[in-house]
Amino acid sequence: MDGAERRVGERYLLERREFPAFLAALSASGYRVVGPTLRDGAIVYGEIRTESDLPIGWTDRQEAGTYRVVPRGDGALFGYAVGPHSWKKYLFPSRERLWSARAKEGSAGGFEVEPEPAGADPPLAFLGVRACELAAIAIQDRAFTMANDVAYLRRRERILRVAVQCGVAGGTCFCVSMGTGPAAAGGFDLALTELIAPEHHRFLIEVGSPAGAKVLTGVPLAAAPADSAREAEEVVARTARSMGRSMRVEGIRDLLVQNPEHPRWNDVARRCLACTNCTMACPTCFCQTSEEVPELAGGRVERWRRWDSCFTTGFSELHGTAIRKSHLGRYRQWMTHKLATWYDQFGSSGCVGCGRCITWCPVGIDLTVEVEAIRSSPGVRPSEPSPP
Repeated sequence: MDGAERRVGERYLLERREFPAFLAALSASGYRVVGPTLRDGAIVYGEIRTESDLPIGWTDRQEAGTYRVVPRGDGALFGYAVGPHSWKKYLFPSRERLWSARAKEGSAGGFEVEPEPAGADPPLAFLGVRACELAAIAIQDRAFTMANDVAYLRRRERILRVAVQCGVAGGTCFCVSMGTGPAAAGGFDLALTELIAPEHHRFLIEVGSPAGAKVLTGVPLAAAPADSAREAEEVVARTARSMGRSMRVEGIRDLLVQNPEHPRWNDVARRCLACTNCTMACPTCFCQTSEEVPELAGGRVERWRRWDSCFTTGFSELHGTAIRKSHLGRYRQWMTHKLATWYDQFGSSGCVGCGRCITWCPVGIDLTVEVEAIRSSPGVRPSEPSPP
């Protein structure tokens, strides 16, 4: 099928030995490929130039407050769950300059604003996006579109999403509960399922958009037989059955909103360090602040945006006074917003069940446990049916 036209909705087979040709096709299409790579004892997102940059033969072991990478015993390219990074590091950078201003020559107190130029960097191909991460990108799309965030939208339109169907569930994953995985049903340009058996190692590729179809032109593919499609479905089904966590979401909005004085909030506040790890690792959190950075000579100033967190004291300051001074208030705000009032703002939960907040909490606070503790305690106020 070399050189044949690829079609949206079609499925093809790519042999493992031809994977370098697939990477080359992404680069030849003008994309800078970023994806999973093994660095400093973790699987993180970085630039992928060759297949050797991928975490071949490695997986991760995750529990509350625990993360380790260990060998798999096979040559899987995508045999892990999710690491500490999310794709928001590329779409919503942790620090970016918004504009600069320079004093006008011969003008007393006059400044001329210099907006940031449109980026000249090549478009990015996100390689290895999981179903929960596709859902997270869609959530941030909604938030930044509502805010008409030009910088985000400019980057977002230049992204090619190459999803990978999950072949392994992490110990803290609960995407099944949130309805966001482990199967990527849409929102991608291409979707890969890695199929490893004693007699073969290959990828089932599903085309999700014209841009994805265009990339595959010239890549050595074969038509996917029905048994390969069934094998791919079983990979995802097996992952769903091995999910590490679960969370009952029925009525969760009203459960949290109607119980702000529940004693469980005191319990979690005694353990919470307000370190912000959960919000930094979360793929949907978008709290931010801005600051002016002047030159010492006073002739130029820059405005920078950087990530912030509702766990910092200063984030809730009004007129120099912090509104949420306690760990209790800040943790309750985070979890209630993420799982409850997010529905009011954006029509969905703010949680996609990736489990990062559990894994990367240094004291192992588990929001699935916290929700269940409130739900199952005596005298808890009843909750209404779940929002749509």
